[in-house]
Amino acid sequence: MRRDLTILFVLAGAGLALPFVASEFVVSLALSCLMYAALASSWSTFCGSTRYLSLATSAFFGIGAYTSALTLGQLPWLLAIALGAAIATGVAVVMGAAVLHLRGTYFAVLTFGMTELIRHGVAYFEKQVTGTVGRVLAVVPERNTIYLTMLGLAACAVLVAIAVRQSRFGLAMAGIGADEQRAETLGVDTRLVKIGGFALTAAFAGAVGAAMSVRWTYIDPATVFTPFIGFQTVLIALIGGAATLWGPLLAALVFSLLAETLRLQMPQVYMMSLGLLLILSVLFLPGGLASIRWRRR
Repeated sequence: MRRDLTILFVLAGAGLALPFVASEFVVSLALSCLMYAALASSWSTFCGSTRYLSLATSAFFGIGAYTSALTLGQLPWLLAIALGAAIATGVAVVMGAAVLHLRGTYFAVLTFGMTELIRHGVAYFEKQVTGTVGRVLAVVPERNTIYLTMLGLAACAVLVAIAVRQSRFGLAMAGIGADEQRAETLGVDTRLVKIGGFALTAAFAGAVGAAMSVRWTYIDPATVFTPFIGFQTVLIALIGGAATLWGPLLAALVFSLLAETLRLQMPQVYMMSLGLLLILSVLFLPGGLASIRWRRR
């Protein structure tokens, strides 16, 4: 644990200096990397331990983004982010209570279906009630404010992952992933633990969505509730190593570089690269990129 905290402290220190010495392009790339590092790390904290494949990340991200867009003119920056995280957490508790009795493909499909339901619900509300298609973000913080906020969220996601791994809560989630029925016989309240872990990932996704929404001057449901964000979060976590601490962070860096290099100029090649990385990881590195070091040992 001490080694992990030291690594986190060093990386956070390097990240703090980046916006003052790097170009606009590098800072934009770092923002994308921090976004997916926070999303993938928080997703792995729950899903990597319990082996529940959640596809609801984009729903919580979109909820946070819309919360920020609606309240940023009336609330301070950090309070708007906290409110986005709180609303996403509340939705996750309700959603988790409804679907966390399922496992495997059923759970994954149902979380994706509920994500689409939320997206279409927001789109319907915008068109039929407010008479708009999206939201214009008139109040936007400075670049460094957004960057430092995302750095703090990514660092907190890793810090929470470290703390959870050392706690009874983390052991309970690991027990659920190993054998849920056995965990129940040992006295673990599996339903409560699963809802708590699911809500934890939603809190970070909502906060990240609230912070990153200001990168667009205009948002609509198709932009912030896009399934691509959820799918890429899952891919990053799985390729990096969902059961590891630093794997998602390493994979987020690799994916961010790929995205900036290929996605805009050759989007088909980018998607093919994602699929190829996933296939190679499943076939040869089931533990993710982070398992390479252990194989060498």
